Amino acid sequence: MTKKIFFLLSLFGLLFTSNVSLADDFDDLSFDAFAIVDDTDSDMTMEDVSLNPGTGAVNVKQFDIAGVMLGMNYDEVNNLFFNGSGLYAPRQKDSVIYTINKEWKYNLDYECRQNNIFVPDQLEKCINSLAKNRGLLYVSEIHLERAFTGETVDIYFTSNATDNVVWKIVYNNDVNKLDGESEKFENQREKKILAFWQGIVDKYGTPNSGEDKWISSENAYDPMMQAFYGQLVLIDNGLNATDSSENIQKARENFQAKPYAF
Repeated sequence: MTKKIFFLLSLFGLLFTSNVSLADDFDDLSFDAFAIVDDTDSDMTMEDVSLNPGTGAVNVKQFDIAGVMLGMNYDEVNNLFFNGSGLYAPRQKDSVIYTINKEWKYNLDYECRQNNIFVPDQLEKCINSLAKNRGLLYVSEIHLERAFTGETVDIYFTSNATDNVVWKIVYNNDVNKLDGESEKFENQREKKILAFWQGIVDKYGTPNSGEDKWISSENAYDPMMQAFYGQLVLIDNGLNATDSSENIQKARENFQAKPYAF
């Protein structure tokens, strides 16, 4: 179903146009078949990064986690995991999440209320329908799992304002978990962690910032990757920040204010 919904979204060519009448936009489409979550402010806390002595920048944008790279679009990710028999599969529930950017959701809420729609479930239906028909409802997350090893990959996308591309990939495994409290389990845990870190270095090389980061430059808004015990985070904060500011600007320009005359 999610593929069909995404196909419908791609049919609407005017990405940020709000001139279509509410009557034309508000339809009877059911949204029960897939998950829509509220947009939240992404963690934009930035810490300074610097190159280790004797190292140079690396092309983090060419890094991949399970075949996924920063900047890939939904179709490319979909082809990797939904149309083939790869190592990862969509998780059992809500593997694809849709979102409306909150700036646009506020606009649509106002527009629906101006048309005397106030009952909560009808208001939500109005907002979702308008967002779908105007290309404002977008795939924001894809969640994958590899049941055999307990690994997961969570992929986060920008909105349609910046072409709905990957800006963050989070990989998790269970190497940091203890099966028990005895010495043998701690020994096994340490060996799992060592093997995991060795695999990281073999694939990506030695970190060039601190002990656990790979950076493109000393600008924290450029693509970077950080490793933790049992986790990798590949991120492009600059792309996410650009997406946020694009939505803020366009939503302000397209707010359906009353035609005040003074």
